[in-house]
Amino acid sequence: MNRVTEILGVKYPIIQAPMGWIARSQLASAVSNAGGFGIIETSSGETENCKAEILAMSELTDKPFGVNLPLMFLRDESMIELVLEQGIKFVTTSAGDPGKYIHILKDAGIKVFHAVPSVAGAIKAADAGVDGLVIEGTEGGGFKSPEEVGLIVLIQAIRKHTDLPIIAAGGIVDGIGMAAAFAAGAEGIQMGTRFVSSKESPVHDNFKNSIIDSDEQGTWILNKKSKPCIRALKTEFTEKIHEAGVMEMTDMMKIQDLYFGGDMNAAPALTGQSAGLIDVVKPVAQIIDETISEFNQACKRMSAQKF
Repeated sequence: MNRVTEILGVKYPIIQAPMGWIARSQLASAVSNAGGFGIIETSSGETENCKAEILAMSELTDKPFGVNLPLMFLRDESMIELVLEQGIKFVTTSAGDPGKYIHILKDAGIKVFHAVPSVAGAIKAADAGVDGLVIEGTEGGGFKSPEEVGLIVLIQAIRKHTDLPIIAAGGIVDGIGMAAAFAAGAEGIQMGTRFVSSKESPVHDNFKNSIIDSDEQGTWILNKKSKPCIRALKTEFTEKIHEAGVMEMTDMMKIQDLYFGGDMNAAPALTGQSAGLIDVVKPVAQIIDETISEFNQACKRMSAQKF
């Protein structure tokens, strides 16, 4: 047990990333039931659907789960009100000022971890009173900082400024990555791409197979000179964006056709560099069990090496 497992009330400090449209009850409940921590997304902006997914979790698991609140994109406070009504005990916030709703959440007894891609962001979140940090390295998929700072460097740099519990995100798919992140100062990990390519993931097999077929150089950082900067798989669609150097928001409009229709050229396929480490679709429970086993083996192996 450590501070993250204690705060989350879970067996393992393995958190599922809050991916838009994907991080819903089917996947999140599988993660929670396997001893990890499932999170329901709200970044899709589909308020009523997200509310229904939060309510569905109570039918699918009796284990703890959380909700992600992308502050900049909340249309109103109805999602926060639902979180309060449903007795959610853990929230991750992202894409905005963590101080905006921190007092409402904490006054309700909710633990809040804020996602940050930089030291400056971590200091601001700590000053706002968050309970912990989700540190996002450039290796991860989806929306990224254009500065491209690697996860291990970022954890160590942030640890110099705060002792808050850290959940490491970006490029982690197994116990080796988990052990490396813990060695740098983390007490939990968040996985996105690994769970996207799991058996319980709701995405189309074409997306899962594209992740499996990718190597460590299979993604691009796109739109670095504008917003949003993203990491996505190399496809015909993203090659055009890469060559142009810029991306229009309309390029993201058909992402559900990619996720659920299997059209890999409908939108950027948001994916982390860890795709190069994934070679088979596995059930969530197997992913989590193997990650913990590998983590323990790695720690034992390292403890035996003394100089």
